[in-house]
Amino acid sequence: MGGGARSLRALPKAHLHLHFTGSMRHDTLLELAERDGISLPDSLVEDWPPRLSAADEKGWFRFQRLYDVARSVLRTEGDVRRLVLEAAEDDVADGGRWLEIQVDPSGYAARFGGITAFTDLVLDAVDAASRATGLGMAVVVAANRTRHPLDARALARLAAQYAGRGVVGFGLSNDERRGRTSEFAGAFRIAERAGLLLTPHGGELLGPDHVRECLDLLQARRLGHGVRSVEDPAVLARVVDSGVALEVCPVSNVALGVYSDLSSVPLPQLLAAGATVALGADDPLLFGSRLAGQYATMRAAHDLTDDQLAELARMSFRASCAPAELVRTGLADIDTWLSRPERMQA
Repeated sequence: MGGGARSLRALPKAHLHLHFTGSMRHDTLLELAERDGISLPDSLVEDWPPRLSAADEKGWFRFQRLYDVARSVLRTEGDVRRLVLEAAEDDVADGGRWLEIQVDPSGYAARFGGITAFTDLVLDAVDAASRATGLGMAVVVAANRTRHPLDARALARLAAQYAGRGVVGFGLSNDERRGRTSEFAGAFRIAERAGLLLTPHGGELLGPDHVRECLDLLQARRLGHGVRSVEDPAVLARVVDSGVALEVCPVSNVALGVYSDLSSVPLPQLLAAGATVALGADDPLLFGSRLAGQYATMRAAHDLTDDQLAELARMSFRASCAPAELVRTGLADIDTWLSRPERMQA
């Protein structure tokens, strides 16, 4: 049986691509909106998960509008703590051992007393959720490409202040077709000097040329998405040779119109080339699929064996910023998962 049948929820894994607001449970969104009398669009209620496409600027604007509506229901400190705890619980239920949750504090600053106060709140919530669930957790601070590059520098300095105190990386998110990547290089140099992992988005809505820019201009050590590096053999070879890991999010790739269907997501080509791939859920609130679902869809779409799925899980740990002991234990438990002849579907 090519695809195997061990439980994918039982497969230990690390989660390296999960956005803060996008991690919210759908039921939580509905409950918080009802509490405060917030009117949600039908695509976040009856028609959930929404039908999305970012193939053009209008499609991305619609995606971003839904994201902003979802962000608006987070009104209190308790809301933030609930979101983080539930994200941790959901990852644990999906076999998660380590989570790096990505957040842009500037998107919440006005309501929560500024970027520093909000970062303090998130880090405290992460610490509490980690202790409550046993999930190892850290934060990646991400700048927004649609804002001024000076804002990115401010966030990089903020992230640098918390390096070693819960913040492990610095990213650059939102529509990669917006802004000039070169203008964010200064922010990434600040983060690099602080020893943070550099993990900008690239190679999803734009092709391999933008992957090259992220490598050359931002010195990326991991790439949010990066999946379209397969379109240029030279770029893919560079990604492989430099050991840059790709945070591949199959369900969101299809939902946003990057690929027509899950069987078109070029995971086998990436693996055949020797790329390091960590599957991620991106924004489950908008795409309707969490961590184990990414593994399940790739198993089904590409008939992946359990050995291949186990290697994907191993790569997620190796590409992470998790403590060495957590990585060692995770890798050993993956071997245990493979050694058990379980015949349960995920």
